[in-house]
Amino acid sequence: MQVSFKISRQSQNALPWNQTYVLEVEPGFTILDCLNQIKWELDGSLAFRKNCRNTICGSCAVRINGRSALACKENVGSELARLPVTGLQGENSTTIPEITIAPMGNMPVIKDLVVDMQSFWTNLKAVDPYVSTAARRVPEREFLQTPAQRDRLNQTGNCILCGACYSECNARETNPEFVGPHALAKAFRVLADSRDGQMDARLEKYNQGIQGVWGCTRCYYCNAVCPMDVAPMDQIGYLKSEILDRKDAQSSRSIRHRKTLIELVKQGGWIDERRFGLQVVANSFRDLQGLASLGPLGLRMLVRGKFPLSFEPSQGTETVKALIELVQAMDAEGEALSLDTGHAGEIFLKG
Repeated sequence: MQVSFKISRQSQNALPWNQTYVLEVEPGFTILDCLNQIKWELDGSLAFRKNCRNTICGSCAVRINGRSALACKENVGSELARLPVTGLQGENSTTIPEITIAPMGNMPVIKDLVVDMQSFWTNLKAVDPYVSTAARRVPEREFLQTPAQRDRLNQTGNCILCGACYSECNARETNPEFVGPHALAKAFRVLADSRDGQMDARLEKYNQGIQGVWGCTRCYYCNAVCPMDVAPMDQIGYLKSEILDRKDAQSSRSIRHRKTLIELVKQGGWIDERRFGLQVVANSFRDLQGLASLGPLGLRMLVRGKFPLSFEPSQGTETVKALIELVQAMDAEGEALSLDTGHAGEIFLKG
């Protein structure tokens, strides 16, 4: 079958342009197979990264039909089935299906499909993604783990640092201070490791401003594109839960936002916007600067008739409250079980 590949070409610090190549391929050909065919048979100047060809190294991540993925994992058949048929008109007026390939986002292009990943690695380093040796009381002895303790690392340990999640991160695109989902997923992997002894210091670091967990906009793209099912957004959620368990509402606006949101929904089934602004931004009249910032917004809402003068709880408020309390109880039970398992593991290893 004939397939048209529209590939973004670009030199460093120059505007991109598209070049189209038509190949004779089979549905089972991977996108990397097709890129190799283009480079070897049609255009040796095309630049892209590759290495293992087996979904291990993460080198060949590019944007395929608008989403970041591994070129060695995705094949022609699945890509054509995923999108409506569009493309060139062939000799017999039949449409030749088209697959678009572009470099990953949130990183500057060096050439064609090759991007500069320096910010990716710098932000990974910023979270200290290494197990602390300070927890090893007997350094001459192997630090063992129980199967249960090791199982906690399985999902996050699958990360191959391909950059797909970083490429699609909306938070990173709008906030250059955000370290990215890859870094925070790796941060949770270290935090969950029973051999690490720096939990409190790590959580303080990840709790800072919008560089850490509170910079995530929960768009879910990182989970959607991860080729190894690491689910970075889920790991960021776990980090947030650990922080929320240790901090009160006065610690920061981000924490106050989350705790206030939950409490107001428990009380009314949905959010009383009047109380939400005063409790979160103005910190219940403790933050005068925050209170002053609400003034212009409140006036505009009043002028346009959009300021809620009263609040009516939603239907089923008691059911909503019961569900939230049930989830909170389950979370507390799960945390206790995790601590018990860790304690049992220490007894096992010492005994």
